[in-house]
Amino acid sequence: MSTSSQQRTVTDRLVEANTTYAADFTDPGMDARPVLKVAVVACMDARLDLHAALGLNLGDCHTIRNAGGVVTDDVIRSLTISQRALETRSVVLIQHTGCGLLKLTEEFRYDLETEVGQRPSWAVEAFRDLDQNVRQSMERIRTSPFLPHTDDVRGFVFDVHTGALREVDPA
Repeated sequence: MSTSSQQRTVTDRLVEANTTYAADFTDPGMDARPVLKVAVVACMDARLDLHAALGLNLGDCHTIRNAGGVVTDDVIRSLTISQRALETRSVVLIQHTGCGLLKLTEEFRYDLETEVGQRPSWAVEAFRDLDQNVRQSMERIRTSPFLPHTDDVRGFVFDVHTGALREVDPA
């Protein structure tokens, strides 16, 4: 709710856009199972338009995003549900050039502890070598006991300047 005494927020703009969207919305009649049976794990970076970059349409895939596109316990949780309950079979992992986690260290957690009085329970998962981090994330997926479908796991680096994907050799 905006008034002349309150400055309009980004959230106000998004809710207004949804009102316009919902007015013309038609239920596509899909269920939660992705048409292409693929889950895409990627960084949350705003420069990655995954559907456009991969030629995907609504309903084609599950998209799991976090800082760095790192395979954490929560990503394994989402992939497990995606595979076991919603029939995905392939995993595409996408990290990218210029990622903010290339510049952070685990010291970030200690800085937070100093600032707020409590160290986060989660790891930053910062990294210095992008290809090695993609390999590590692929390996976490391939070795998870919870994931029954690990034959088609591939990792890529998205170049934020060219829009091109480069596949990372898992070896």
